[in-house]
Parts: sequence; structure tokens; C-alpha cells
Amino acid sequence: MKFLKTDRLYCFSPPVMIATFAIEIICAVYVVIRYKLTPVTRLAAALLVCLALFQLAEYNVCEGAWGMDSLAWARLGYVAITLLPPLGLHLVMQMTGKYNRLLLGVAYASAAIFAYIFLFVGQGMTSQQCLGNYVIFRVAPWASFPYGIYYYGWLFATIGYALRCARNIAARNVRQALYVLSIGYAAFIVPTTAANLIDPSTRAGIPSIMCGFAVILALLLTGAVLPQYYRKGKGKSKKA
Repeated sequence: MKFLKTDRLYCFSPPVMIATFAIEIICAVYVVIRYKLTPVTRLAAALLVCLALFQLAEYNVCEGAWGMDSLAWARLGYVAITLLPPLGLHLVMQMTGKYNRLLLGVAYASAAIFAYIFLFVGQGMTSQQCLGNYVIFRVAPWASFPYGIYYYGWLFATIGYALRCARNIAARNVRQALYVLSIGYAAFIVPTTAANLIDPSTRAGIPSIMCGFAVILALLLTGAVLPQYYRKGKGKSKKA
């Protein structure tokens, strides 16, 4: 537990990871209790749980726990964040009632492919390293670039879909909820990209740094997006 004994608290150190996990899991529990298990709530809670699971996996890569080695935790954490893009896109579609089932199906199918690679392919996840400030995950070279395209591609697709729907939706509170959700996504994409441009050495820790900033998305989703969406008088959304 050497990282817990230092007198310097790094931005994405193990103590911050476990604190972020606690915040995100509390948000998930609050959302379920506050809004019950509606289709929108289920997707929001799943997104929050996946964020929290990645933070727990990161922490255990650094500290080791619960009978699993660090590579097993790395695999589990990567699967958790792999599910985030299609869950976010599905959430937007559920909030608006405007579905592109082909687009959503492709998003989930591509997530399933990468999840399988990271869980079951021998060299899908090759190594992991805790640097004290963030965790480096190393995936197979042949999977690294396609995974980056997958991840950023679906994140930007989700933002674009949310903004397009927001411009064309009549319910004011749903429109505002979509704008806030888009800001939440930008809140962890933009700082991570800026950090990579300023210090290219941080590119090896993109998943760790990105999900560290993603606590902003979790807080906005819990404290602004859902309260706005569930305001009295909103239009009803269709079920997925």
C-alpha cells in the first residue's frame, strides 16, 4: 500500500481512484433509489457502475485484492470502459425516443468484439503498470489503433447524436438534459486530449486519465441531466 503512505496526492493516484469509485457507485445507488428502474434510469445506472468498476479495477491493479491478479483486474476494467460508448448512445436514444437501431446495434456489436478480445484472447491485454499517478494498460498492438478509433468514434457520435436531437426536440427539459449530457462527455474528452498534447508521454495512460476526468460526467449525469430530464411536464420517451 505504498501509494497510500505518500505525502503527495497525485491526480489519479490509488487514493483518488478509490474515492472516485465511491462517488460513482454512490451516484448509481442514488439514481436507482431516486428515479426507480425506468429505462433511462437503468442505462444511467449501468453507465455509472461501469465507470466505478474501472476505478476499482485500476485501484486493484495498483494494490491487488480479492484473489485476482493485476492482469485479471486490468481485463475487467477494460471491459467496463469498453461498454461505456454504446451505453451512452443508448441513453441518448432512450431519452429522446429517437432510435437508430442499426447504429445502436453496430455500437454494441463492436463493443462485444473488443470485450471478447480483452477477456479471452491471450495477447489481447498484454500488461499493466501502476505508475502512482495513473495506470498504463498495454493491449495487443494490432488492437490498439482500432480500439482508439472505436472509442473516440462512438464518443463523438454520441455527442453529435445528442446535439442533433436536442435541436429538433420540442420538450425543453429534455433538450436541456441533452445539452448537459454533451457537456459531460466533453468534460473528460477535452482535458484528456489537452494533457496528451501538452505531454505526449501521458498517452500511455489515456484510459486512466480519461476515466479520472469522467467523474465530472458522473456528477453531471446524477445532479443535472436526470433531474432536468425528469422534471414535471416532460414528454414521454419510448421504451427501447
